Amino acid sequence: QVQLLESGGGLVQAGGSLRLSCAVSGRTYSNYDMGWFRQAPGKEREFVAALRWDDSKIGYAGTVQGRFTISRDKNTVYLHMNTLRPEDTAVYYCAAEIGGHLNPSQREADYDYWGQGTQVTVSS
Repeated sequence: QVQLLESGGGLVQAGGSLRLSCAVSGRTYSNYDMGWFRQAPGKEREFVAALRWDDSKIGYAGTVQGRFTISRDKNTVYLHMNTLRPEDTAVYYCAAEIGGHLNPSQREADYDYWGQGTQVTVSS
């Protein structure tokens, strides 16, 4: 089993920044892709960013491209969020997909493990 624990959420004004962290523990694999997803009130969960197991490929949703950055340091994955907007308000989840894939997936169904989520609220 793999456990994922997000942290770093909070309340921030529009234009501000936050850094989310996702600590990976439990059974560790040599290759796992990591993704960030978010779910706003009344909406379906959507893809935000993903990082290939060897950090060689990254994907972003168009709505966050240029503002958010995904990175990894050992067993922690980060989501650096800049120039935040009220529409970025959501619960943010990290997820792990086990196995070496050509590209990190943007599909929720491909991920094997999920964290419990952390709330990000951006005020206008």
